[in-house]
Amino acid sequence: MSSYIKKINDFLAGLPMTVVGGVFLILSLVFRHTDTKLPADPAWVTVIICGIPLLYLSVWRIIHNKGISKISSALLITAAMIAAICIGDLFAAGEVAFIMEIGAILEDMTTERAKKGLKKLISLAPTQGRVIRGGTETMIPAAEIKAGDLLRVLPGETIPADGKIVSGETSVDQSIVTGESLPVDKTVGDSVFCGTINRFGTVDLTATKVGSDSSLQKLIRMVEEAEQKQAPTQRIADKWASWLVPAALLIAILAFVITGDIVRAVTVMVVFCPCALVLSTPTAIMAAIGQAAKHGVIIKSGEALEIMGKTDTIAFDKTGTLTCGKLEVSEVAAFGGMDPDTLLRLAASAESKSEHPLGKAITEYAKQKQIPLPPCDHFRMQAGKGICAETEGHALCCGNEKFLSENGIALSEKAAEKAAQFRNEGKASVLVAENGAVIGMLALSDVLRPETAEMVEKLHALGTKTVLLTGDHRKTAEYFAKQVGIREIRADLLPEEKVSAIAQMQKHGTVCMIGDGVNDAPALKTADVGVAMGSMGSDIAVESADIALTTDDLAKLPYLKRLSVATRNTIKTAITISMCINFVAVTLSVLGILNPTTGALVHNAGSCFVVLIAALLYDRKFD
Repeated sequence: MSSYIKKINDFLAGLPMTVVGGVFLILSLVFRHTDTKLPADPAWVTVIICGIPLLYLSVWRIIHNKGISKISSALLITAAMIAAICIGDLFAAGEVAFIMEIGAILEDMTTERAKKGLKKLISLAPTQGRVIRGGTETMIPAAEIKAGDLLRVLPGETIPADGKIVSGETSVDQSIVTGESLPVDKTVGDSVFCGTINRFGTVDLTATKVGSDSSLQKLIRMVEEAEQKQAPTQRIADKWASWLVPAALLIAILAFVITGDIVRAVTVMVVFCPCALVLSTPTAIMAAIGQAAKHGVIIKSGEALEIMGKTDTIAFDKTGTLTCGKLEVSEVAAFGGMDPDTLLRLAASAESKSEHPLGKAITEYAKQKQIPLPPCDHFRMQAGKGICAETEGHALCCGNEKFLSENGIALSEKAAEKAAQFRNEGKASVLVAENGAVIGMLALSDVLRPETAEMVEKLHALGTKTVLLTGDHRKTAEYFAKQVGIREIRADLLPEEKVSAIAQMQKHGTVCMIGDGVNDAPALKTADVGVAMGSMGSDIAVESADIALTTDDLAKLPYLKRLSVATRNTIKTAITISMCINFVAVTLSVLGILNPTTGALVHNAGSCFVVLIAALLYDRKFD
């Protein structure tokens, strides 16, 4: 029975039926002013359509809410509606019910949010793994993998459980967990995470954490828990209802006792209804959301917009957020009199058959500079370390320091100093050696977004503190933070550590998190408000965030902050105006100057005025 009543209520509270109620309310007003006689007032239709959901809501809250929250704006408006019906003023009864329903619909439109992010995160969990038992290699469901199992992971496969490598060398793309922009070289004894991707060599590993204990499942649980912590926005009118309802009833009773006029008492109830108050928040938010959409900012809820307005700390992920998430050659250092372009040509040719991101970036850079690449012969690669090849008669080895050391090549003092410099600048370096000596090296780094430094400066001017949260090494983080003007840095963070860092910052203020990757999803959910890079960001980050930048333009952040502050100020102004109108209308009602019908019209005019103030947000300039 209760489910049947709820279905009827939901049907009546929907937009189509509310529009029908509005049409009949207008007909009631027209027929009243043209003295047209009808068997029944059209406002009855409005009262039934808009009044039943109102009555249902007020009764539901009385039954289910605790304490003072049983008294809501819905209860006050229901009382006013019933009082107006009792004295025969159906237009006034229909008007207050209709305005309340419009406010509810507008608020629902601004706070409705998609819940697809968690499903997409779950879909990343590996479904099977290759286990070695009794010397036999078998593919089994990931759920059947047990701690201690020996697993084999081939190039391109997803690692099915957390584990420790027991044989083989490779490079692992673990951006899903740590957000690191480069694949991480792994060898015997190194740990790997569930859900990360083996890029090159075949490795055997012992499973250490499986099923619900794995790093990916922990990531999923963090998003789940953070999702549950998000409380729905409580209507401002309901916050005030604890004193509005008693005040309205008291003034109405006093007006009746003193004057003996029941019409004055009912008029007080009608004009005291917080319809303008109900409309002030959702209309301002709708206008702001529309304004933001024109500028490539998608705001998923009114609550997020309001919170953004009072945010005092913004935390940034690095890779893909402050940076473009794409490696580029930033410097070519040649030794022993070799020309840098010659070194680049030889290195790019040697790396032309490499599948490693660093090798690909070097080759791509040479092509962009239109440097012709000679053929590459005798190519061989050692996964995660480097390559050897011959080109133009040069037998080259390109890779990291460990790779060169294993090939009997020692770094000169000059080469060691240059390598240390690149490390301090947060850059990856590829050393190039020939005939047992290092002839040069190439530095590669992620590229800062051009608007980043100016964006940070504007945020500081708005009184907002900026923090860098990243899974990258501290040296890398310090280099990029210094470039853009961010003073507080927290590096080498796993997803759960980002969550902890945000929780710690929330003790001292309101925190916004900006991120783009899967690993940022828990942090985006945990922060008071999360902003995702919508264009290149992962679907999961976008779904987990409250706000998305569709063009990945960080310059929109100061605009978003100013818009949010203006929206909060507009809401406060609208609330103040609506309360002033209510005060004046109540006074005129007590004096007998207004009756229920004229009171309803004045009350309606106040609501329209509030909507007009909010609508002005849509075209306001915030640049």
